[in-house]
Amino acid sequence: MLGLRGCLLTHILSSSSATYPISPLHRLLSAAAADPSPVFAVEQYLVDTCGLTRPQALKASAKLSHLKSPSKPDAVLAFLAGIGLSSADIAAAVAGDPQLLCTDVDKTLAPVIGGLTAHGLSRTQVARLVSLGRPIFRNRSLASNLPYYLSLFGSNQNLLKLLNQSPHLLGCSLEKVVKPNVAFLRECGLGDCILSKVHFSTPHILSVNPERLPAMVACAEGLGVPRRSPMFRHVLYAVAMVGEDKIAAKVDYLKKTFRWSDAEVGVVACKTPQLLSRSKDTLQRLSDFFIDELGLEPTYIAHRSVMLMYSLESRLKPRYYTVKFLEKNGLVKSFPSYSTIFDMTDKVFVERYICPHKEAAPHVYEDYVAACKGDVSTRFLSA
Repeated sequence: MLGLRGCLLTHILSSSSATYPISPLHRLLSAAAADPSPVFAVEQYLVDTCGLTRPQALKASAKLSHLKSPSKPDAVLAFLAGIGLSSADIAAAVAGDPQLLCTDVDKTLAPVIGGLTAHGLSRTQVARLVSLGRPIFRNRSLASNLPYYLSLFGSNQNLLKLLNQSPHLLGCSLEKVVKPNVAFLRECGLGDCILSKVHFSTPHILSVNPERLPAMVACAEGLGVPRRSPMFRHVLYAVAMVGEDKIAAKVDYLKKTFRWSDAEVGVVACKTPQLLSRSKDTLQRLSDFFIDELGLEPTYIAHRSVMLMYSLESRLKPRYYTVKFLEKNGLVKSFPSYSTIFDMTDKVFVERYICPHKEAAPHVYEDYVAACKGDVSTRFLSA
């Protein structure tokens, strides 16, 4: 019977094509006969079903080219919706980690999510974390590693902070990486310093190669920062970012760029170790501003190095130009200390240096806001 139907269909198509123009039905049937199993259009699926934008879908589809059907993605999407993710959350999760759509729901996603909720995280919290689009939720070791991290960091709140910052740590080998690093840090008397608060640097320090950690600690100490100093973890992070083999060169660059002595670099390392991880271009522009434009002494800068951590374009220059303009026009008696105007919050700066002069200088607030966006007015430049 099926063979007869096939013969009739072929006969009808061949007869009609000889007599009449090719119809839309003819085209459809011909396409179906030529390609009985259409290729799964991944990019279009990502747009239509997952809610991704076209650029997001184009980027994500490169990692999903092996998919031949929507069966597994459909199961993943149904599961994500079932645990409380909204359409926007699902789109964010898939855009961040397209391979999430290839994950086995029963073998991986359900056990991982179940492990998170079993250890006290609410479904809302879990949904929020999944929406971040991190590959860690495809790692089945996540649930089994949770008890150790809970005991290490002490609370679900800290665990959530860790998952938000660096979920990759939870996928590291406990036995080969994390536990040896924690043991070494405690032997050095650094356990409380590093683990007392879950800081953005903590995961980087705990997940480094255990063979590298002793050299990092020695390098940080060599910068003159005591192990038990609250800033030591920041120094370790800077060392981890720059590389202990490159720290000496970075220190030499700081000394040359800011004309600092060894002792002054030590002061800076204790106060603002994050400066060690800033780019050479940024450091050079900061030096040009503080030394060449403002005329500050290297020692003054070293002892107030927190100023170097602020944005040059959106904080330092706009405030300097504003106060300089006010001084030139006799609206402030004398220029305040630079650390004073740079350190205060934006709200306090506006209240103290802009609001009192709205009548005498009606454009000063407008010029300040524009300068914070990189558009410096001629009034400021001529001051």
